[in-house]
Amino acid sequence: MSADRPLPPDPARAATVEEFVGSLVRLRQWAGEPSLSRLRSLGGRTAASDGAMVDTLPKSTTSHVLRQSGRLPRWEFVRAFVTACFLSCDHPAELIPAELERWRAARAALAAALPPTGTASPALPPTGIASPALPPTGIASPAPPPTGAALPAPPPADAASPASLAPPAEEAVVAPAEGGAEPDDAVELLVRRVVREEDRARKGLLGGYDIAPVSFSSHSGRGTSGEEPGDLHTIGRFFSALSPQRLLVVGESGAGKTVLAIELVLQLLEPLLTAGARHRMVPVRLNAARWTLGRPFEAWLAEQLVRDFGLATDDALRLVRDRRVLPVVDGLDELDPEPSAGSPRRAIGLLAELNRYSDLSGRRPGAVVVTCRADRHDELRAAGVWLDNAVLIRLHDLTVEQIAVYLTARWPDGHPCVGRRDGIRKALSGPAGRAVHSALATPWRLLLTVTAVESGADPHELLRVDPHADPREGAELIARRLLEAYVPAATRLTPRAGRAARAARSAHGTAYQPDQVRAWLVHLAAHLRWQAARTAGAGRPPPGLTAIDLVPHLLWPIGGWRLVRALHCLCAVLLAVIAMLAFWTGSAAGDLGAGPGAEQVLTLVLMTSWVGIVTGLSLSSWPAAAGGRSDVPRRRRVAGALIGAFAGLPVGVLGGLAGLLLTGGKVFGPAFAVVAGGTGGLTLGTVIGLTAAGRIGAERMTVSEAILAEPVTLTGFGLCGAITGLAPLRLAHAGPAALVAGVSGAFVLAFALGVVFKITTGGWSMDAELAHPREALRRNPTIGLAFGLTGGVAAFLVFIMSQGVVESLVCALIGGVTFGLSFGAVAWTRTVIGLTVAATRGLLPLRLWTFLDWACEARLLRVSGATYQFRHRELQDFLTSPDGDG
Repeated sequence: MSADRPLPPDPARAATVEEFVGSLVRLRQWAGEPSLSRLRSLGGRTAASDGAMVDTLPKSTTSHVLRQSGRLPRWEFVRAFVTACFLSCDHPAELIPAELERWRAARAALAAALPPTGTASPALPPTGIASPALPPTGIASPAPPPTGAALPAPPPADAASPASLAPPAEEAVVAPAEGGAEPDDAVELLVRRVVREEDRARKGLLGGYDIAPVSFSSHSGRGTSGEEPGDLHTIGRFFSALSPQRLLVVGESGAGKTVLAIELVLQLLEPLLTAGARHRMVPVRLNAARWTLGRPFEAWLAEQLVRDFGLATDDALRLVRDRRVLPVVDGLDELDPEPSAGSPRRAIGLLAELNRYSDLSGRRPGAVVVTCRADRHDELRAAGVWLDNAVLIRLHDLTVEQIAVYLTARWPDGHPCVGRRDGIRKALSGPAGRAVHSALATPWRLLLTVTAVESGADPHELLRVDPHADPREGAELIARRLLEAYVPAATRLTPRAGRAARAARSAHGTAYQPDQVRAWLVHLAAHLRWQAARTAGAGRPPPGLTAIDLVPHLLWPIGGWRLVRALHCLCAVLLAVIAMLAFWTGSAAGDLGAGPGAEQVLTLVLMTSWVGIVTGLSLSSWPAAAGGRSDVPRRRRVAGALIGAFAGLPVGVLGGLAGLLLTGGKVFGPAFAVVAGGTGGLTLGTVIGLTAAGRIGAERMTVSEAILAEPVTLTGFGLCGAITGLAPLRLAHAGPAALVAGVSGAFVLAFALGVVFKITTGGWSMDAELAHPREALRRNPTIGLAFGLTGGVAAFLVFIMSQGVVESLVCALIGGVTFGLSFGAVAWTRTVIGLTVAATRGLLPLRLWTFLDWACEARLLRVSGATYQFRHRELQDFLTSPDGDG
């Protein structure tokens, strides 16, 4: 170190967290203010929980840590940051370990001196989530697990697990005090979206705000009964008092497990919505059926945050790694097919992952909630598998008194159904009362009953059973009768009101008929059974291909797996050939003069290659329709278009002048180069600006993610650019060097534009609060046509060099539309063909989307995130069972 160079900051002088963070800031200044990018590169990379290599010092994390003052940074961050600063200023390598020891000792002393209250250590699981009934009390240390319960073994020190990323126990990191640190934008966004999604899910399940009373009692993880009865109103307080916060919810089919999970999420989130609240752990309900065997749980959890809630990949990985997310895994029983053919392998695999899931210290189990049907839980226990260190609660059957209270609340005195209410009460207290009570003892079965009764069914006929028969057999008979009556009852009730019903009547002339509805639902349920079998045999099925999710762009196999793919391939090839013929004609490529030259041969090769790519895309098993949505104000759209136009104009002019240089001025002059290039750049910039306006503040994908997502499609874009760039070079009879430079440059430019389109149309918008199942599919042809027509503008500017305005316009329009449909709207084209074939065969209605929306209003289906699902799994299974004539 030179004599005139000042000494680095001394961290031992820091007496508070704020001063320690200030020392880090001064160290960076002492090192010459290295950029965040340089610090990231010098900080190295580490392995995440899923094995992927991630930056140790991401720019966003470094910026956040240096700006906040209420939280002591983790030692792993301090070590990487200090090392990067010294390396950036060429500090002697042999002196860096001693400097690191100074920083470690200073940080450890400061952590030990901090009071245990007021601030809390995220080395412990951030489980101090308060419920509405309990004020926040900070984070409680987890109690020791029950005797004999196995704790997950600590991971090796060099593994990038929570244990290795967290500091040692004696160097506990201090979390922000209430109101101390700056809010985390990713957490704020996640909270807002989870609240709205769960509110929608709750209303979709209940049809309002009332539900039959659901109660539970607690047990230990090994099944010992406890003395802590509770209900939906106290589940948040019950969970907040657990230590460790691991909960297993078990109940019969229809007992209200999902409703309880939703209530738990909403109750834990309610105090976090108040002004000034600091988020510790955000509960997120996850569909267990979407987990695939062998997938690391933490990687899958982060993937769900990206796909369902639109978080950036880095933010999702960070929140999972820092244990800022409470996973509420709903439907463990839905992982494996029914009836079970052997042990439930997938459920066992997920429980094994959850048992390895630890808190930040790596020495205690991580917070998690799991729901499971009682019979599947019994199978898992028989196999010697359970959720370690978890408190088990069992949902109770509804008592006769609870059923009577619910019926009175739904049909109070004076209601038209009062007589039928009394009929149900009479059946419950009659000779066959045990069978009737057993049949109606869950909220789901009670809903089936009231729906049928409100549609005009006689409760005496619905609940009629031989009093001398076995009560269990009698209950099963009543249950089948209720399920049989549900679809006709819901169909008769719904047309009385609702936009979807009115749309159905206007579209079909009359309302849907019960037999129609049932037949269509049977085919949808059969498709879900097919999806379950397909998923079981797939290593990594596409998102949404589960036993319970109806994803619009994955419904096309109902029309026939081979038939639809063959028709799609034929249609795509036909459109692609038309697009290439339009370009061939418009660019006068067929004017061979003395004979075919190298340019014509190259044009044919490029065109053939592009048609081959389109053919391959049309034969792909599962074309994807992705992209977030946003209700973007018109002002922002206009602003985005203007910004894009101003940015594209000079780029287009430069491209036109480059073309002028490569063609030697033989085809067009400087004026045309400026006007044509400017027009093309203006158009491209405007379109990109319009699409990017919907992504302002969005969680965009990176360039590398866009390339890895669709390399074949981007290659197709590059080929189209090369074909377009070749046309003027051919007319100018350019030499080999100019030909190679022009074609290569056009390929690279078109490839880059494809990447820009992918980034601006992918991901979520910060304005997007609720996903709609059809939104991605609706965007697919829009984006495809935008691609096609934007390319059509560039083609028109090429065509006009050798054709008239009308001929050029016609060829450009035909080529652009066919290009967009064959190449940019693959998922939409496949879906339209498949659903049209299915409707032609009578398997589905022609206006499927209208029907699905109506079915949600009729409470036969429900919306769950970006998918449709049956109102209850029992209804779905009944429609494909022999009893349901499926």
